[in-house]
Amino acid sequence: MNNTRRKAIKQTIDRFCSIRKKLEELVSEVESVKSDVEDIQWEEEEYRDNMPENLQGSERYDKADGACTSLSDAVDSLDDMIGAIGALDFDFDDVTTSLEEAME
Repeated sequence: MNNTRRKAIKQTIDRFCSIRKKLEELVSEVESVKSDVEDIQWEEEEYRDNMPENLQGSERYDKADGACTSLSDAVDSLDDMIGAIGALDFDFDDVTTSLEEAME
């Protein structure tokens, strides 16, 4: 293999490693968003659950309850998203190893 192709492979490996890093950062960001939504959900549930009895069944209670349901749905969707990314099961090391072997 000549130096030009070796250099091209090295650049490709570098680009691929950059993609890997971006995917890892994306997963981390989605997990962070999920954590934030869970915190908001917990606060809303506390608010709803600590309403005086005379407000339970009121429009205000129903809105808080609906918000809790929507927040729970958002958490479930974020969980699904994180799982889907993880299910892709990228084998980055296999790709980079093959490219490095090609350079030898």
